Amino acid sequence: MSALNPRIIKNNTLNVLNDTKWKLALEYTNIGFWEFDADLNKVYFSNESKKIIGTQNKTSFGSNINDWNERVHPDDIEKYYQDFQDHLNGLKPMYENEHRVKCQDGSYKWILDRGKIVEFTKDGIAKRVIGTHTEITNQKVAENKVIEALSIATEQNNKLKNFAHIVTHNLKQHVANFESLLQFHDEAETCEEKESLMNHLKTLSSSLTKTIHNLNQVVSVQTNKNKKIERIYVAKEINNVLKTLDFVIKESKATINNNVNERYFIYYNISYFESVIQNLLTNAIKYKHKDRNPVINIDSIFKKDAIDLIVTDNGIGIDLNKFGNDIFGLYKTFHKNEDAEGVGLYLIKNQIESFGGKISVASTVNTGTAFTITVTNK
Repeated sequence: MSALNPRIIKNNTLNVLNDTKWKLALEYTNIGFWEFDADLNKVYFSNESKKIIGTQNKTSFGSNINDWNERVHPDDIEKYYQDFQDHLNGLKPMYENEHRVKCQDGSYKWILDRGKIVEFTKDGIAKRVIGTHTEITNQKVAENKVIEALSIATEQNNKLKNFAHIVTHNLKQHVANFESLLQFHDEAETCEEKESLMNHLKTLSSSLTKTIHNLNQVVSVQTNKNKKIERIYVAKEINNVLKTLDFVIKESKATINNNVNERYFIYYNISYFESVIQNLLTNAIKYKHKDRNPVINIDSIFKKDAIDLIVTDNGIGIDLNKFGNDIFGLYKTFHKNEDAEGVGLYLIKNQIESFGGKISVASTVNTGTAFTITVTNK
């Protein structure tokens, strides 16, 4: 048996001491430490790494090389693996990744994971990789709040710009018409001409009043969104709307089937709910197909955190390839009905979104249309 080399013993002792020092330093900073050993095909995790996810009492954690990997959130796993492989393949000088990891209690925490190869085999393959775990859950929550606030501010700003453009365009047109008619009135030579122009002015005044009323409705959606919220039994309130539309339904020979489960309820503003349902039903009747009587079905799908209401008709449909981007726009119309104003769908979209919901549409020309309202179920 050959004698041990004192220099080798000294170097190994120094390495152990150095490793112990910086591992201990990391423990005091609440930063976890991990070490991958290719020879043993296992990962060592420090107590702090285990403590972050609540596995500090599991001494065997890491003996299975996938103990941490299997806890990474499914949405983060692909980039997690890719970032590590990029470092092993020499594409990145250091491994760095942010991912969510499942804790012992089932919750998730955000981790900033960093690492670096510190030892290679003779063939240039990674033999030893060391790294750190830093919990960044609070930073991520704050970051997401900032992103959400920015998104809301951007959306509101776009709505404000759109609304300002609409107001400017519509009122400018009315003012121009008033100026022209007043000029013609001043230049009129007979009483008959003046009376005729006065009738035009009255018509224009009525139109301006209607425009202002529509714009006021748009504004009230946001300013009144904190109105009284109460428990609404969906099927019951739909039946109440049907009673108010009884004459219109009979006159158009429409059949409306309320298939919503009577037990389903939501917390909502009842005025907004009635407005949404009434607008969708009257639109379905208004845009009926000339060759058949309207048949409208109202169905529901219950989900864990939401309820879908689907209003389906057999009317003339909408060409979504042509009008899909504008269907919920203010003053956007897609048919030649004289009483079409392009206000209803814009209003109900805003009413639905003001309570955290959403509305989508599917339609086929000459076959029918289906509107799906998703209402948050709190």
